This record gives sequence, C-alpha cells and structure tokens, in this order.
Amino acid sequence: MIRLATSDGWWLITHPDHAHLAGEFAAAWGNVLFAAPEPRSHVLRGIYRHDNGWLKRDAAPAITLEGKPVAFSTELVGTYAAFEEIDLADYLAVRREAVLAMAEEDPFAAILISMHTHNLLSERADRSTIRPEQLPLLDGFLVEQLDLQGKLRKHLLNTAEFFPRQLDQVLTENFRLLQATDNLSLLSCVDFEKPATLLHPLRTEHGDAQQVTVQRKAERSFRLSPYPLREPEMRFVLRARFVRVRRFTSSTELADRLAAAPMQTLEVTISA
Repeated sequence: MIRLATSDGWWLITHPDHAHLAGEFAAAWGNVLFAAPEPRSHVLRGIYRHDNGWLKRDAAPAITLEGKPVAFSTELVGTYAAFEEIDLADYLAVRREAVLAMAEEDPFAAILISMHTHNLLSERADRSTIRPEQLPLLDGFLVEQLDLQGKLRKHLLNTAEFFPRQLDQVLTENFRLLQATDNLSLLSCVDFEKPATLLHPLRTEHGDAQQVTVQRKAERSFRLSPYPLREPEMRFVLRARFVRVRRFTSSTELADRLAAAPMQTLEVTISA
C-alpha cells in the first residue's frame, strides 16, 4: 500500500492503482520535445502492471509497531528505507512474482519490471534498515534478477526483432521512463511538497536526454519542466480509500475498516 496521513486518518492506495496512474502518465508521454514510448504496447504493459505482484499483499494489509498501515509514505521518497516494517522474504516474493508473471506473457515488459526492481533494491535501498543476517537473501535476489534479465534478453534477440546494441539502448530508455512515471505517480500519491526530479534524464526527439523537474503547485497538482506530456495541462484519476483512524490496534482492524471504506477518485493535475 501507499499511505498519506491526514489529521484524522489515512488515504490508502494499492500498488496496482499507483501503477495504473504511472501507466496513464506513460500513455500521455510524448510531444515535440520528448519521445513517446516505443515499442509502445510492450512499454505500456510493463508500466501499467509493474506492481501487480502486490495484489494479494495489498488485500491483506498489516500495521507497524506504531499502529500505522505498513505502506510506502512521503518519508520514503528518494530512498527505500522501509525494510524494518516488512518481512523481507515476503517482500522479495512479491517482487519476484510480478516479474515472473509478466515474463510468460511479455519478455520485454518483464525485463523493464526486473530492471526497475533491481534498481530499487540496489541503488535506492537503505541497506542499514535490513538485518545483517538477511542481506544474503537480498543479494541473492539481485543476482537472480540479473540472471533472469539475461535469459529474457537472449529470448528477445532470438526473435530477430532487435539487434543487441539496439535492444540494450531501447531497454535502458524505457527503464528510465518506467522509473520516471513510477516516481511521478508516487509523488502524486503522497502529494509530495518538496521539489523533486523524475530520477533519470529522459529521451528527447532530438536524440539526447533531459532531466525533468517537479514542482508542487497545489494539492495533487504538479508542474513539470521541461514538459513531457502531449497536452499543456492534463488531469488524471487516482483511486484511493480513506480510513478515518490514526492508529490501529491490529491488522484485522485495519483490514475491516479498509474493506468498509468506499473507493474514491482523486484528481491529479500535471501541467507545463
């Protein structure tokens, strides 16, 4: 889950709903400056569904020792330091499931998801929040993901759809797009108030790459510069539930209150 605290409760968003918003950003990506996703169907499939492994986990929410929902929050933007709140083995199983499920359907999209997962758990993870005896579990998972990426690359090259150098370049460019739209979705979900970037320089129509900055204008409204979407201002729908409790006594209480909360739609505005 992704959580946003208010004075009297929590906005809670599932990972698949967050990923759907990222996919909507990707579907709107591309203008006279920034290149649109290509190969489009494979890239969008990977972005829309990169967190589908969380379906079962989000359906059984848990609480922290402080009684908060176990979830990604605004404090974690920029680094991943939530390992003290989760069971690492279960977490890695969720990440593994998302990649393997996609690998059977779309190897290109699966590589993008795996690259995103590997980056999150290597370059962006705070290893100090992982118990020392569990570090080999994480490191083994990272090696496993690189091995899977290699096998899926070979499969794609055997289809004769890509040349080796072209495939690596296209994967890198679209991995960065997944990272960018994922990050913009997370910023939207937690209504991030500080200036931020979309992590990586992103491919332009001129063959180079530019970094995109993010500035909050108002509630769930952000200005991007330079601007990458097809229209100067675009509005998107984010599905969320609101639970009017600040601290929960048990995971069962959280699950019951979440199940009783109606699904709502929040508006996210992205403008130039």
